[in-house]
Amino acid sequence: MSLSGAEAQETVLTQSEEARGGLVRDAFRRLRRSPQAIVGATLVLLFVLVAVFAPLLAPYSPTAQDLSQVRPGQFPGPSAEHLLGLDQLGRDELSRIIYGARYSLIIGVVSVTIGATVGMALGLLAGAFGGWVDGLVMRAADIMLAVPSLLLAIGIAALLGRSITSVMIAIGVVNIPVFARLLRGAMLSQRESDYALASRSLGVTKGRVVLKHVFPNSLAPVIVQATLALATAITEAAGLAFLGLGSPDPSIPEWGRMLAETNAYLASEPLLALWPGLAIVISVLGFYLLGEALREALDPKLRR
Repeated sequence: MSLSGAEAQETVLTQSEEARGGLVRDAFRRLRRSPQAIVGATLVLLFVLVAVFAPLLAPYSPTAQDLSQVRPGQFPGPSAEHLLGLDQLGRDELSRIIYGARYSLIIGVVSVTIGATVGMALGLLAGAFGGWVDGLVMRAADIMLAVPSLLLAIGIAALLGRSITSVMIAIGVVNIPVFARLLRGAMLSQRESDYALASRSLGVTKGRVVLKHVFPNSLAPVIVQATLALATAITEAAGLAFLGLGSPDPSIPEWGRMLAETNAYLASEPLLALWPGLAIVISVLGFYLLGEALREALDPKLRR
């Protein structure tokens, strides 16, 4: 390659990197000015802090029982000793809610990591090679997307057996086709951009263009989807636990299980269902608000 060609190639690649850095800086500025992003980030941060520091924040052990205060069908409500009252087995409701945040966070992060890692690998293959590879990956993704996500997760979790690991794998598998299609579509769009065409015309190898520039510039929608997928994962984890597909250990404070255990007491003790339900709503709302704010900040078409 001539000297002028090498200089032109370097210019094209530098402009691509500068554009990517400029987009990130601009998105960060927009997030700092967005009330939606601030509220979402605050709720997410609160959720994460509660999950991480659960042993320090919980006033009691989530498995400790005080059956002396429990009567058949009647449980002590909020008091100075137990701010959210006791459940049907005399366990402190606040402590179980706090520890439940830890399990929800672990399930959400691990399941989304599984789905994003495998899905991005498949999307990278489909977007980079195209042809029969693209067709094979996308047809497999279409088959998985044809089944309702919760129904597919229930089938996988039931097949693997009752455990938190099964729940994480089931939710992760459900997210694989979503990330695969999203990254593949973003890469197909980036492959036809000016900097990619200019790089190929200057002799840059296809592999370097894809890995160094097309792939990094296609990650913005994947990051947004990962944030939104965390909200969905928490909801689906609660749903699977509610159906009895979570951990077989009844002492583990899963929010979905806590909701299921209060079905028989809704008429007399509705607060037992209110607290875990409220915890699910707040945590999901935080990830949803943050994800929508990220989508608006990173996609120029959605900016107000």
